[in-house]
Amino acid sequence: MKYSCTVISVSDIARSRAFYEELFGLQVCQDYGINVAFSCGIALQQEFGWLVGISQDRVQNRSHNMELCFEEEDFDSFLKKLRSHQEIQWLGNVVEHSWGQRVVRFYDPDGHLIEVGECMKMVIRRFQDAGLSMEEISKRMDVSLKDLESLLEE
Repeated sequence: MKYSCTVISVSDIARSRAFYEELFGLQVCQDYGINVAFSCGIALQQEFGWLVGISQDRVQNRSHNMELCFEEEDFDSFLKKLRSHQEIQWLGNVVEHSWGQRVVRFYDPDGHLIEVGECMKMVIRRFQDAGLSMEEISKRMDVSLKDLESLLEE
């Protein structure tokens, strides 16, 4: 068996498609009108209730039981881009986790929770630029040196 994709319910396919293409640079690989699939493994479905055989009023908004996660190499530039979209509702401020990764959470037009995190390779480079050795970074991030090296190779 092979994993295919994650399908999320949207109320306006054109608005949501534009949101994901413009903000994240996602590329459409299949377009069926009310269903659009991106090459990264996310698909958007308008009229989701119809698709799965339930009434549309049973499709929840802001269920807060999952999030779409993205990593960004240039996190600071992404934050500037995100701030230029006044319509986006943020879920708190930028957070730096104990392992050093900075993340921000916000909602898409249909209330799906999105996390964008700093690419782990860039976290390591940021620590290196601050003068930390690989051993110090390993301790700070609570990962082995081997895991650090594999993150840098990605």
